[in-house]
Amino acid sequence: MSMINYAAREINCKIVYYGPGLGGKTTNLEHIYGKVKPDTRGKLISLATETERTLFFDFLPVDLGTIRGFNTRFHLYTVPGQVYYNASRKLILKNVDGIVFVADSQVERMEANLESMQNLYDNMAEYGYDLTRMPFVVQYNKRDLPNAAPTEELQAALNPGWEPAEPAKARVTPDPYHAGQNLVDQHSSGVWIERVPYFEAVAVGGDGVFDTLKAVSKLVLKALA
Repeated sequence: MSMINYAAREINCKIVYYGPGLGGKTTNLEHIYGKVKPDTRGKLISLATETERTLFFDFLPVDLGTIRGFNTRFHLYTVPGQVYYNASRKLILKNVDGIVFVADSQVERMEANLESMQNLYDNMAEYGYDLTRMPFVVQYNKRDLPNAAPTEELQAALNPGWEPAEPAKARVTPDPYHAGQNLVDQHSSGVWIERVPYFEAVAVGGDGVFDTLKAVSKLVLKALA
C-alpha cells in the first residue's frame, strides 16, 4: 500500500490501470503524461513485450492539497493485457492503492473484458486484497466507435455491484458523476447493491481520461485520510 517518504514529506500511492489488451490503458497514461506539467512528473518508462507495452511514471499533482502535511505523489502503472503475461500483471498489482479498469466498449470485446475483470479479482484475492473495499473505478473506453455496446450492458456485465460490506453503507447514495443514478441502491428484491463509479471515454482524444483519474485519486486520498 502507500509508502511514506519522510525526507521528501511525500506519501507515494500506486494506481494501476487494468484491462484487456489494446483496450486503451497505454493511451490513458500517455495522455495524462502529456498534460501533466513537466516539472511535477517523473520519466515515462516503457517496458515492451511482443504485443504491447507496460508503462509507468510518477507525478505530484499540485491541486490535491496535503494529507497531514505530506504531499501525495501518484505512481501510475499499466499492466500487459494479454493473459499469458499474468505473472507481470500480478507483480504490478503488489502494494496497489487504487485500480482503474479500462474496458473496451466494442461488442466483440465483451468476452475479453470479462476475462480480464475476473483475472483482476483473482489476482487481487491472491494478495489478500478485497477489491470491493478499495479505491476502484471503471472506464468504458472507445465510446466513439459504431460497434460500442450500450453503457447499460457494460454496467450489467462488468459493474453489476455487490452487497455493501458495511451495514452503514446500505442507504441510497447518489452517483456524483451521473445525474439520476446511484452508486448504492436497493434492488427490487430488497437487497442493497453497491457499484463503483464508471466513466465513458475516448482516450485517443483525451475524453474522460482526467475524469477517471481524478475520481480514483479522490478515492485513494479518502482512504488515506
